[in-house]
Formats: sequence, structure tokens, C-alpha cells
Amino acid sequence: MKILIDFFPILLFVGAYKFYNIYVATGVLMAATVVQMALIYLIDRRLQTMHKVTLVLILLFGTLTLVLQDDRFIKWKPTVLYGAMALALAVALWILKKNYLKLLLGSQMELPEGVWMRLNVAWVLYCAFMSAINAYVVLNFSTEAWVEFKLWGYAFPLVFLVAQGIYIAPHLKNDEPAA
Repeated sequence: MKILIDFFPILLFVGAYKFYNIYVATGVLMAATVVQMALIYLIDRRLQTMHKVTLVLILLFGTLTLVLQDDRFIKWKPTVLYGAMALALAVALWILKKNYLKLLLGSQMELPEGVWMRLNVAWVLYCAFMSAINAYVVLNFSTEAWVEFKLWGYAFPLVFLVAQGIYIAPHLKNDEPAA
């Protein structure tokens, strides 16, 4: 169910674009994201910082897209979001000497320090890659191609998360006693 909550705004966005246009799709994305965040809040009783940032950026860039009737704003939102994430994680790690992934997830899983460090670097690289690839598609392809990329581009995060899970699995501590 959680995965459905994560993907329904983009599915509704693509559907609205196919049947109407980028401006209707942007309004649908904004509304669907508000509903998505409300559902996440009802389930978890809180929104993580990433949820809040995503909501603000979608509402901000969506509003600019609709008010100015300029689809460049909504198309650049992922570049800004991923770029900001890459920068924040990098600055925290290499300047502030803090590993935000460990701070966010350390209570949920216990991993060796080196694994936390490599995961943080992987997230910096992944976010920089996603920012760059979105910018490339925005600059070199039509709005229709960008919308298709938004749908099929979800393969990138899925592959990244599966690879990350495979990487950390051997490092997770097993709480069950040996037989």
C-alpha cells in the first residue's frame, strides 16, 4: 500500500497530461501530492523533512507554472529538488561532518560506520545524477518526452533502492539466536 501512495501522484500527473495538458496535469499533481502527504501523515503521524520539502517545491513550482502559464517551472522542480538533496547531504557529510542518513535511519537499523559513509556518498551521487538527468531531458526534449521520462524514469530510484538493500543486507545484525 505504501508504494501505491508513493507513486499515485506521478501516475495521476501522467494520466492528466495524456488526456488534457501540462497545466491540468500540474494542478492534478499539486492536489495529489497534498492528498499523498495527508495519507502519509495519517499513517505515520508525522511528515519527514523530505516530504515537507517535496510538498513545498511542488506547490511552489506548480503555482508558478499555472500562474505564469510556463511549463518550465514544473519541469525544473526535480532538478532543483535532487540538486538540493545532493548538496545538503554533501555539505553535511564533508563540511559539517554529520551523516544525515545515519541520523535519519540509525534508529531503524544498525550498520557499521563505513557502510553509513558509503551509503551517504551513494545518495549524494544518486541525487546529483537524478538532478543532472532531469536537466538533460528538460533541455533536450519536448514536454511530452519529459512526461514520459517522469513515468519511466521511476526505474532509476527503484534500481537504486534495490541495489542499496542488497548492499546493506549482509551488514544488518540478526537479532535471532543461532540454533
